[in-house]
Amino acid sequence: MAGRVHPRQLAFALPHAESLSRDNFLEGPANAAGLGLIDSWPEWPNRIMWLAGPEGSGKSHLAAIWTEEAGARSTTANALTAAAVPGALATGALVVEDLKAGDFDERALFHLMNLAREDGAYVLFTGREAPAALQIELRDLRSRLRAVPVVALLPPDDQLFRGLIVKFCADRQLNVDESVVGYLATRLERSSAAARRAVELLDSEALRLGRPVTRALAAELLRDT
Repeated sequence: MAGRVHPRQLAFALPHAESLSRDNFLEGPANAAGLGLIDSWPEWPNRIMWLAGPEGSGKSHLAAIWTEEAGARSTTANALTAAAVPGALATGALVVEDLKAGDFDERALFHLMNLAREDGAYVLFTGREAPAALQIELRDLRSRLRAVPVVALLPPDDQLFRGLIVKFCADRQLNVDESVVGYLATRLERSSAAARRAVELLDSEALRLGRPVTRALAAELLRDT
């Protein structure tokens, strides 16, 4: 008699909502300056500001908080066109996310900065690098961007890093104990992006294997990766 074949549990990549509210923002020394910028609006030193930081450092979360507070519209840099600029500034506040070299229309961005200045609108740029690090062909735009004040986000300290791991687990409704958090915190690259990827991997593998998220599972996965 042929052996019974047990069906393998499949792990589907279902979307998980990450809370981007002010109440769910984890504050620490690494992001205090960025949070201070958002909380100080509209008393900014300049109506156009730049928030810089590595992947997963909290730029989008801070931008989402400001969007809600200021009634701002939001766009990505590579989606911005000259024709869309007046509509983008219609509420008097705009977030332009993820500015990186060679991935945006320079003339559209120059038009945006000119119109924002004429209209007295607020603009918040985000990018992994400060504008001085970008290679920009349009000289007037390069000059304008390099005059924009920059607020930098830094990699998380230990307390914030542990808090991020707990938050990402909570976003995915994972119940983990301190042994899991401590194990991940001491073995992962100290970045929000690395913590998010590790939690995503733990979640998908625990589901696929039908196992709880434990320190032993975390050790197996990190050893394999």
